[in-house]
Amino acid sequence: MPSLGFLKKKRTKDSQGSNDPNDPQSPGLERTTTGGGSPITPVTSNKSTKSAEQMNQPSQAFAGQNASANTQNVPSIRNLINGPNYGDTNAGSQHDSAYSSGTNSSVQHNATPQLNIPGQKGTANPTRETKGKYTLGDFTLQRTLGTGSFGRVHLVQSKHNQRFYAVKVLKKAQVVKMKQVEHTNDERRMLQRCKHPFLITLWGTFQDAKNLYMVMDFIEGGELFSLLRKSQRFPNPVAKFYAAEVTLALDYLHSMNIIYRDLKPENLLLDRHGHLKITDFGFAKEVPDITWTLCGTPDYLAPEVVSSKGYNKSVDWWSLGILIFEMLCGFTPFWDAGSPLKIYENILKGRVKYPPYIHPDAQDLLTKLITHDLTKRLGNLHGGSRDVMQHPWFAEVTWERLAKKDIDAPYVPPVKGGIGDASLFDKYPEETEQYGLPGDDPHGKLFTDF
Repeated sequence: MPSLGFLKKKRTKDSQGSNDPNDPQSPGLERTTTGGGSPITPVTSNKSTKSAEQMNQPSQAFAGQNASANTQNVPSIRNLINGPNYGDTNAGSQHDSAYSSGTNSSVQHNATPQLNIPGQKGTANPTRETKGKYTLGDFTLQRTLGTGSFGRVHLVQSKHNQRFYAVKVLKKAQVVKMKQVEHTNDERRMLQRCKHPFLITLWGTFQDAKNLYMVMDFIEGGELFSLLRKSQRFPNPVAKFYAAEVTLALDYLHSMNIIYRDLKPENLLLDRHGHLKITDFGFAKEVPDITWTLCGTPDYLAPEVVSSKGYNKSVDWWSLGILIFEMLCGFTPFWDAGSPLKIYENILKGRVKYPPYIHPDAQDLLTKLITHDLTKRLGNLHGGSRDVMQHPWFAEVTWERLAKKDIDAPYVPPVKGGIGDASLFDKYPEETEQYGLPGDDPHGKLFTDF
């Protein structure tokens, strides 16, 4: 049975997310979406719309009560009706993804693949430069949004454009002690390469003698985990909506040979419109073929990971199955109150009991995702991610519209956008150690790209 050293023993919390219409150095972006714009970019737009005025208002530290006029949650899953039009389903079936990188079938490091939707051509986007882009002096620290094994996430406000961001602070000594140097550098590298509507955006990084800092967008809606616990379980259409957005994100990551390896509700944030952002790339890694590292959250580990076998991107599709099961049932299929070792035993046995209220199409999809047989696991077959997208459970999803967020979410978080409303995040004791103090930096050489 594997060691627990690299696993997240608790279902912990972390936060961040964004859109990036232009390079972070671009002047005066219009604030039509959450946090679009670099923290050092002055706002030049003089439009006096209500949303712009709200986003210019300074945040109140430790935001209080929720106050939103848009708290009525109207399920709009019916907007998903009509399946994707991919044309010839056999075209390009040798690829593992519904994305393409142009005429070259190999994935380039600096290429950002585009979804194969009618009328859209694949384009390449340069990797963002993030190293040393900001300093502590560029921000005003507000409050803690979440804590973890190596540090915490702070809500901050840019002194330049007054927008709000999430800054992940990692203690170098703790990262080194826990042997997470490689994972930390991988997280920065993977986020630097990625640009997708359902993935967190990394704006920049910097460091001081003791800490590493990662500047990302602040996603106001909180964790999907919190919503799921309050709801106990999601109706079939709601689970389908969130699963579809995760599917598009995984498809994109896999097209870039990136395995995510930590899919769970705690790592899915909701923006103020109710769409998902996948956050916490601490275990993400570029893997063209197979890898052997034991990491992740016990409930979501694939059997090949538990048994210390080499594994590939298909572990993310297993985790998608566990996520869908948890959203529909309110618990994971192999959960055990005893210990992670018992969860491992259940995973290796592979017996899943499906409650009678699960839709037959959903159960059929789950049996094809949560399977030990890699020759039968959807996402790992000849059709790649298309096999998942074209499963009958997703028949009513219009993938093209969903990729553009042209579909209303089933739940809209009761928050005010753009004013640093953190009321949906738990409160934590604040950090007592001051950041940015000078001193010896014995670990700086391990994080040269920060």
